[in-house]
Amino acid sequence: MAKFRDFIRAFLVAAVIAHFSMVAALPAWADGIKAVASIAPVHSLLAQVMEGAARPRLLVAGGASPHAYALKPSAARALSEAQVVFWVGPGLERFLVKPLSALSGRVMTVELATAEGVKTRRFRDAGGATGGNGGGTDPHIWLDPRNAAAMTRFMVVVMANADPANAVLYRRNGAALLARLGKLEAEISQTLEPVTGVPYVVFHDAFGYFEDRFGLHSAGAVAAAAGRPPGAKRISALRRSIRTGKIPCLFTEPEFEPALAQTLIEGTKARIGILDPLGAGLTPGPGLYAKLMRGLARSLKGCLKGGRP
Repeated sequence: MAKFRDFIRAFLVAAVIAHFSMVAALPAWADGIKAVASIAPVHSLLAQVMEGAARPRLLVAGGASPHAYALKPSAARALSEAQVVFWVGPGLERFLVKPLSALSGRVMTVELATAEGVKTRRFRDAGGATGGNGGGTDPHIWLDPRNAAAMTRFMVVVMANADPANAVLYRRNGAALLARLGKLEAEISQTLEPVTGVPYVVFHDAFGYFEDRFGLHSAGAVAAAAGRPPGAKRISALRRSIRTGKIPCLFTEPEFEPALAQTLIEGTKARIGILDPLGAGLTPGPGLYAKLMRGLARSLKGCLKGGRP
């Protein structure tokens, strides 16, 4: 029980740290249309669409979690000055609900989770079945490159309407980005082919879109939701699976303390990997999205390649 209490204490400390993560000061606006993106993967796609016209601003940077983010004064100013704001939706960036509702009518707010062509999924419960996290919709839509393509198409339409002078440029950039996303999906499929079917556990159910697209086999999540510690029964069940060798890898995330994972695999042959769904360790900008997706594929293959039956 002492180890379990230490585990929960560490989990809660990590959640508090994530809640108070600071974001770097936002730079001054560049010339051109004033567009804002909520998180780094969305910002990366938008930056590619807007390349050559203007540079979008990023709200949540530095690895901060959008699940528990507090809007800083500099970010609030960026929102108030923006002409277009792209976000995933209230299921991810709850901190934006009130600020966006308070913006004047001249600001166009774009909820990408409801964009045409974006296909959503339900959360699994911690054990791997659908319906966890209160049965809600999984907001991590960008982790399926086909959703990223749908988001790109929608961004092109929005930006062309908001900034007609650069409409041709946005359409050209969008077409080039769609071609790159198609190649990226094929590349990742080839990378992960040797480890499809190998079971593993993640810390929270954030990777379902990636797993569904590339045929991976998650055996479930440690926590039912981000920031919600697992119960004693869940911990015991996971440790039994890991001890029997059925789960060769446990994947944590940059925001979680590594000690949490060590508690679960102690005394077993299981390995620990890191999956970063937001690009916490990457430089924001046009290249971030592809690097993020390739990084997920490399991490999964690197940990799982020794675990195929």
